[in-house]
Amino acid sequence: MGMKTLRETVTEFAAVGKAIGHFNFSDSNQLKALAQAAKETALPVIAGLSEGERDFFPMSHARAIIDQYQAQGISIYLNADHTYSTEKVQRAISAGVDSVVVDGAKLDFEGNVALLSASVKYARAAGRDVVIEGELGYIGTSSKQLDELPEGVTEANITTAEDAKKLIEATGADCLAPAVGNVHGMLKSAAEPRLHPGRVKEIADALKIPLVLHGASGNTAEDILACIKAGVVIVHINTELRVLYRDSLRQSLQTDETTPYKFLEPAVEAMKDYVAGKLLLFAGK
Repeated sequence: MGMKTLRETVTEFAAVGKAIGHFNFSDSNQLKALAQAAKETALPVIAGLSEGERDFFPMSHARAIIDQYQAQGISIYLNADHTYSTEKVQRAISAGVDSVVVDGAKLDFEGNVALLSASVKYARAAGRDVVIEGELGYIGTSSKQLDELPEGVTEANITTAEDAKKLIEATGADCLAPAVGNVHGMLKSAAEPRLHPGRVKEIADALKIPLVLHGASGNTAEDILACIKAGVVIVHINTELRVLYRDSLRQSLQTDETTPYKFLEPAVEAMKDYVAGKLLLFAGK
């Protein structure tokens, strides 16, 4: 029995109203933390590289390491997060990703349809199963600590079921990340805006495909679980992890330790524990 594909895993989780955690990484140490969390919880995890992260840590390197983890029976999948051009989509598919987030959220509707349709065609012609995710509605772009909400992230801009249906019917994408009150990054000194599970349910009912929640750093467990119940099958977290990893490293570097694996290990361990907790939460354990 080989490893399940990401599509099979997503379908399985969708059927029982649970979600898979997606976490970004920038190097092999962080990837190790994700794999350890998946192993420890016996739950699948999706590891994501944004365009910036891939520039630092090549997709081909990540694929080779993930293949090793998969050979050990760990359910870990590789996602090309936020990909903004057909050229980068093609490159990611060639590098062997399991899924691609095609981010046309800042384009006008026709532009988003064109980018997403072309990406779906490339994926279907790839000769293996690549899951393509579309995005609709603006939630900001950077995964960092923010002083205020990005301009354009407003209640008026949350995705409607009608627009979501139009996008999916026009493109044939496999899943969709709507704007439902979520925001990339984390607000430093204010609570995150509340999510809108009611809107998630409207979109899920209209589309009948898995939905993805981006920018879940800083949101309450209660809000995230309500969205999972309403039809979210993948939850993205990045900024909270970046902050945790940095703070843990900062602490290690206060000592005189010069051995990299010794000062890196506590950060990897902290990240693994955090990810394991989120995987269990999203899977309703």
